[in-house]
Amino acid sequence: MTKHNILFIGLDTHKEFIEVAYIEDNRGAQPIHFGRISSAKVAIKKLIRQFESKYPNATLHFVYEAGPCGYWIYRLITSLGHCCYVVAPSLIPKKPGERVKTDKRDALKLAKLLKSEDLTPIYVPEPEDEAIRDLSRAREVAMKDLKDA
Repeated sequence: MTKHNILFIGLDTHKEFIEVAYIEDNRGAQPIHFGRISSAKVAIKKLIRQFESKYPNATLHFVYEAGPCGYWIYRLITSLGHCCYVVAPSLIPKKPGERVKTDKRDALKLAKLLKSEDLTPIYVPEPEDEAIRDLSRAREVAMKDLKDA
């Protein structure tokens, strides 16, 4: 097994599952589809252990699109000592004519774009800031409902 400095891992996240792809930090390396895992914390921890075991000398860099799943995946991965980036879907580069979109392709694309440094990560709020934002949004909804009643 050769030494790898960085392993770039793309996650296409959904409520019930995560599609996983990765690419090694070798010149000319192609992204590899790892497969689909559950979106449970235990499954993500197992995935990380598998990569740590297969690539013991590598630094793991994860990326996923911001969305309704929130930032708990980011917090889990970083709490385990690995790098994680969250990117806005609108900031992901698209090739002209690229219309077919599948979970597998999205994961492969994220891994490849992370390796080539073509992604711009977004700010991930602290849990306290996120809680205040959620409270503020809930208040806005309640005020609108009260007004509409």
